[in-house]
Amino acid sequence: MLYIIFALIGDVFVENSDAIYGINGPIVTVRNSKEFSMMELVLVGNSQLIGEVIAITEEFTTIQVYEDTTGLRPKEPVIGTQRPMSVKLGPGIINNIFDGIQRPLLDIEKQSGGAFIDSDIKVSSLNEERVFEVTTVVSVGNKLLPGQVYATCPETEVISHRCMVPPGISGEVISVVEDGPYRINDTIVVLKDDNHSTYELTLCQEWPIRTPRPVAKRLPCSIPLVTGQRIFDTLFPIAKGGAAAVPGGFGAGKTMTQHQLAKWCDADIIVYVGCGERGNEMSQVLSEFSELIDPKSNRPMTDRTVLIANTSNMPVAAREASIYTGITLAEYYRDMGYHVAMMADSTSRWAEALREISGRLEEMPAEEGFPAYLPSRLSEFYERASRAKSLSGAEGSITIIGAVSPQGADFSEPVTQNTKRFTRCFWALDKTLAYVRHYPAVNWMTSYSEYFSDLDPWFTKNCGYEFIDYRKKISAILHEEDKLMEIVKLVGSDVLPDDQKLVIEIAKVIRVGFLQQNAFHAEDTYVPLDKQKQMMRIILYLNQKAKHLVSSSVPISKLVKLGVFEKLTKMKYDIPNNKPEIFDDYIKEIDEKFETIFKEI
Repeated sequence: MLYIIFALIGDVFVENSDAIYGINGPIVTVRNSKEFSMMELVLVGNSQLIGEVIAITEEFTTIQVYEDTTGLRPKEPVIGTQRPMSVKLGPGIINNIFDGIQRPLLDIEKQSGGAFIDSDIKVSSLNEERVFEVTTVVSVGNKLLPGQVYATCPETEVISHRCMVPPGISGEVISVVEDGPYRINDTIVVLKDDNHSTYELTLCQEWPIRTPRPVAKRLPCSIPLVTGQRIFDTLFPIAKGGAAAVPGGFGAGKTMTQHQLAKWCDADIIVYVGCGERGNEMSQVLSEFSELIDPKSNRPMTDRTVLIANTSNMPVAAREASIYTGITLAEYYRDMGYHVAMMADSTSRWAEALREISGRLEEMPAEEGFPAYLPSRLSEFYERASRAKSLSGAEGSITIIGAVSPQGADFSEPVTQNTKRFTRCFWALDKTLAYVRHYPAVNWMTSYSEYFSDLDPWFTKNCGYEFIDYRKKISAILHEEDKLMEIVKLVGSDVLPDDQKLVIEIAKVIRVGFLQQNAFHAEDTYVPLDKQKQMMRIILYLNQKAKHLVSSSVPISKLVKLGVFEKLTKMKYDIPNNKPEIFDDYIKEIDEKFETIFKEI
């Protein structure tokens, strides 16, 4: 990206006399200039740091700089590019690690000779020397419209890159290269429009990060993102093209939850944005992702993953931009027809970057010092989640799963509360559950999903109407247990009648045997929907049979001693995912043991 900018403005450096007037952290001001426009990309100082114009008055132009401003001085030049802050879109994005402004960190590390970024290093966003085996899919004389595919190339072993005509460009093909090896900046197709203007299409294009990419039609969110995690798929499902918030205090398991979702959800591509997290945590994420094997392809997980790492010690403005960089990359692959899952970890650090920049701009603070426009920025981000028909006619989706890190696990703070306004799925992580090793530590009483009405037709068609019925009954038992536990905390469980004790015992089976899931167990780390349904069925069958005996004056303690309740809590390990017929054996065992007791009455 940077090389193209330099070519466009090479002569401007000499002619433009605009210079730095003031520096306040990442905020730079230029005085008495009429050369810049809002949201314009500019190059700041002798080192040509990347910046963006964020405010213009009669006297001052305010710029936020995305790189470290250490050593920057007044009177150093500021160069306008007459273009917005953009990312380079093309083959080479997958299996790469970028910072918040799409600089490849591994390439920078090689040049800098260390782990910290040197502001003097300028590297192209994508490897311009890498060769891709290109197959063209158009011929001379074809009419191409925006979004249509004109060439493909294998980006990784599992992802085929589809080169699309950029939005706003159309015309007749007057030249096409032969199939073969090409670099990303090589011309593949030449178009001529009705005005006889020609356009050279390469393997890549650019797009402004703050502008959503256009689609032909937004589609309803009627297909679930199947995760293989029981509590999400069953109790709190999310749709492809939807948005979910994962709030939780320190140590509640946000990163682990997102790892599980990234590894097992049925998305084609994962975009993971580490926004303002600790450096050692991000390095752990990067190392784990590089070691993970994709269960779908038995290839490294990185073959379908894009990582954007912006740690807490990186420039704060780049942290603010990283979210937009990630969602723009996701939109690009959605337009190809892929289903993309974007993990943002965490939006709280992104909001803190907004707060810091707002403070340096001396804007009027709102609640807890956050800027008044925090809700609108959150809505701009989450509204870019979509399931859509692209300009090329392909159907794709972006599902956003944003982690929120409220201080002190206080869900009443502004970021969490405003996020709830713009997401329809809320997976609240509970520190208490995490401390007792209950993972995923999702609190089933405070979490919710608003996608039931959209997704129930799909579940009915693919899993049977019983799936929805089982879910409702499981949820009802958990809510009933929650009410009973208030009494138990006050006077103990001994005072409860046996029918209420049964509720507590069944709820324990649900909590431990169904909701709790072991990410490190071969059979339990991912559970298909069919097994989830069978597990709910047998738990409810046990509840039904036990109710009948309890109503016949059989003590609940006698039923518990049979060992059936305990056995069902371990069925997630004991019954393989590919052997659902074993559930029938469990039902027979329940019938036999309960029949023996029934005869003793």
